[in-house]
Amino acid sequence: MTTQTLPPAGSVTMYSTTWCGYCRRLKTQLDSAGIGYVEVNIEDLPDAAAYVESVNGGNQTVPTVVFPDGSALTNPSLLDVRDRLAN
Repeated sequence: MTTQTLPPAGSVTMYSTTWCGYCRRLKTQLDSAGIGYVEVNIEDLPDAAAYVESVNGGNQTVPTVVFPDGSALTNPSLLDVRDRLAN
């Protein structure tokens, strides 16, 4: 990952924008499930936008979620996040 650090075990880093409805939905679901996350607005941080592009074929697709093992998922469901954190 660029200058960002990996999230601690049991949590995720979510790359988002303020206007993204899918991001708002996932944040609400993560809050309800008690899954910790750090939100990074890609419009505020060029390095974050570049990272999102690097894992999404050049697209700034959000939410992009990064896990403690360094893997990433684009627009995952809550079930996808839970499953990845369990492994």
